[in-house]
Amino acid sequence: MTQIELGKRVGYSNVYISNVERAKQAPSLKFVERVDAALDAGGALTGLWWSWKNGALLPGFSEYLRREREAIAARLFDTDMVSGILQHPDYSAAYEAGIVRRGEATREQADGRLDLLAQRQLILDRGATIHAVLDEGALRRPIGGREVMATQLSHLESLSGRPNVIIQVAPYRLAEDRPLSHPVTLLTLPNRTLVGYTETLQRGYLEQDAGTVARWVDRYDRLQVDALSQPDSLAMIREARKELDHV
Repeated sequence: MTQIELGKRVGYSNVYISNVERAKQAPSLKFVERVDAALDAGGALTGLWWSWKNGALLPGFSEYLRREREAIAARLFDTDMVSGILQHPDYSAAYEAGIVRRGEATREQADGRLDLLAQRQLILDRGATIHAVLDEGALRRPIGGREVMATQLSHLESLSGRPNVIIQVAPYRLAEDRPLSHPVTLLTLPNRTLVGYTETLQRGYLEQDAGTVARWVDRYDRLQVDALSQPDSLAMIREARKELDHV
């Protein structure tokens, strides 16, 4: 495909495309998304753009992003903080501010991650089914202080009312019997294939081996059974919110 042909398909001039190809001009996100769609790249180019834009992303995360963008369902488990796509902007900003203060990222990198998170959260509005299990610790750890955490808990309560969102809490009392010990994400793709994702401090890992993912799914299923019911989980979220009024 020539520059002129591509330009017609994506609505950009061949001069702009030429400048991008020769690294004379940085591509915009809108341009990359249109090229991604025109070339049927399945989100690969968009994921690379975010990796380039934000050098603080973990290696391996861009590969996960490509799958997340097309997923029809996501099952999430997080331990000491609320899952990214369920975060209120104030909560996310407070968490990133802490990373900047510790010198683990620049302000520009943190802002880039916040922009990316806002894009990722669109999965909530495009009909994908979201099932999140949060450890009780995620409700008790006051990211950003009392007011920010109260806002986040109210946000969880609001999200739980959506027809495509299920939120459960794994209570402290599960202790050593909690089936999962690390944060895990399981994605269902349009062809019903399942992939898993987890992270270390150094990198992210997209797991595509069917046998391994099946074992993750088995543990997640047991976690869902052991976690509080939806009504009881909502009650705990509300309780944690009220407790902040007395801090």
